[in-house]
Amino acid sequence: MSAKRYENNAAIRRSRRVRSRVKASGRLRLSVFRSARHIYAQVIDDAQGKTLATASSLDSDVTGGGNCATAEIVGKLLAERATAAGISVVAFDRGSYPYHGRVKALAESARAAGLKF
Repeated sequence: MSAKRYENNAAIRRSRRVRSRVKASGRLRLSVFRSARHIYAQVIDDAQGKTLATASSLDSDVTGGGNCATAEIVGKLLAERATAAGISVVAFDRGSYPYHGRVKALAESARAAGLKF
């Protein structure tokens, strides 16, 4: 794929647009990646380039596959790990995914578990 076609890809443009707004806020970033089978989330400090907390459906604490119930468990687990690391306020980076289904379930459960965004 040429560089121009890559830049014009709609998913790439959406993720760049969302990420630029999130980085402009100056907060830590809660980034979500979803595949067909799993969902992953991490809290990232862009200033230092480090991941501070992470959770995914592959963790031993989580049972289930790529559904909304599992996404809720991952969101709650991530919020607990972030709170233990002293993180309470983040900016939500949904990437190129719509705020719907598993992404929404993860975000709402992280909010309910104590993260503010």
